[in-house]
Amino acid sequence: MSRTLLTVVVLVLAGVAAFFAYQAYERDRNSLQIEVGPQGVKVDPPG
Repeated sequence: MSRTLLTVVVLVLAGVAAFFAYQAYERDRNSLQIEVGPQGVKVDPPG
């Protein structure tokens, strides 16, 4: 396998991984977040 082809494959895989990571980030950002700490319970609604 040539070095150029290997570089292209690695860049495409990195792009796909970044896309799915961003999708997971957006999904988590739109979910209900509950934090328990010293001041009690804090609930952040989605969005």
